[in-house]
Amino acid sequence: MTRVEATKLRGQCYDFAMTETKDDAKKTTRTTIDKDFVTRLADRGEEALHRLAELPGGQKAMSAVNDLRNRVDELAKKVRGIDALEARIAKLEKEVSALKKAKAPSRRSAPRKPAA
Repeated sequence: MTRVEATKLRGQCYDFAMTETKDDAKKTTRTTIDKDFVTRLADRGEEALHRLAELPGGQKAMSAVNDLRNRVDELAKKVRGIDALEARIAKLEKEVSALKKAKAPSRRSAPRKPAA
């Protein structure tokens, strides 16, 4: 399929999805139009990715993007664990402060002997 044919086909699909007759207006709902839009957008995204991969250096760019995605996923997992660690730290800080308070009154100062 040539670029001109693809452009014509895209235009026809767009016109088909957006035109309504009086009879079709009752049958067509907003959700089906939105669904068609999302489907078309996803298809175009796939086409764009395939074209990008075909360009010189496109495979390298695609692998870099995939590596970046993997790194972001790993960071997201680590960040999710931070909340649990903060809760544990807060609990430990409370325990340490309670131990300090309990230890403070038990401290006695012995009277010093005068230096001879």
